[in-house]
Amino acid sequence: MIDTHCHIDFKDFDDDRKEVIARAQDKLDAIIASGYSKDSNSDVLKLSKEYEGFIYPTFGFHPVSSQNCSDEELKDAHNYLIENLDNIVAVGEVGMDYYYVTDKALRERQREIFSSFLDIANEYKVPIVMHVRDCEKKAVNIIQDYDNIPYFIFHCYGGSFKTAKRIMDMSNAYMSFSTMLCYSKQHQDLIEKIDLDYILTETDSPYLAMTKEERNEPANVTKAVSKIAEIQNIDIDIVDEVTTSNAKNVFKI
Repeated sequence: MIDTHCHIDFKDFDDDRKEVIARAQDKLDAIIASGYSKDSNSDVLKLSKEYEGFIYPTFGFHPVSSQNCSDEELKDAHNYLIENLDNIVAVGEVGMDYYYVTDKALRERQREIFSSFLDIANEYKVPIVMHVRDCEKKAVNIIQDYDNIPYFIFHCYGGSFKTAKRIMDMSNAYMSFSTMLCYSKQHQDLIEKIDLDYILTETDSPYLAMTKEERNEPANVTKAVSKIAEIQNIDIDIVDEVTTSNAKNVFKI
């Protein structure tokens, strides 16, 4: 099994990061550590070198964090990403967030920044991990213009099934499902109808734990895999095999 999206670099893990990673190593094949800012990108890169062959980094600029950045800061983020293309497995997380952001001008700024990272992924033919909360349909419309991006990953997919069907009509797009499957009726209803061939698994840890009091961690991705098997009424080994194969194919690990 593979946790295709987590933030193991966050300060939430500062006290016991080694133990958390050790628990993940006991259960998982790999972790994709997603950067969300320049500092975070640097941190996940360091972790990937420390745990080579188990932790793989992506470099991103979270939409809510980046929407107020200066042009110079955005340029720096672009340059740092391009300089490290050989060290990462995808661009991301980048995108748009219409759940937290309702201001039209800020939404447009998010779209501009998202497009700038899509341009880089397209130019260098790198997969892209997308945070597109409450704007999944819009994201599908936007990415149609990019022919050279090998894979589009809808991180923590929570859109409609209608949009999911459009994603499944693409030959190079995946929807990632998290531990939210264990308690979210919306996500459970979605996973019931989505083919395994389009599914990746994640935790988004330290977020999306079973309760608000808990801290999520990568090893818990096993709970998401188990829930998929339960809902789709298929053997957990099949879910494990297919979703792991999907992740290895997307991220070339």
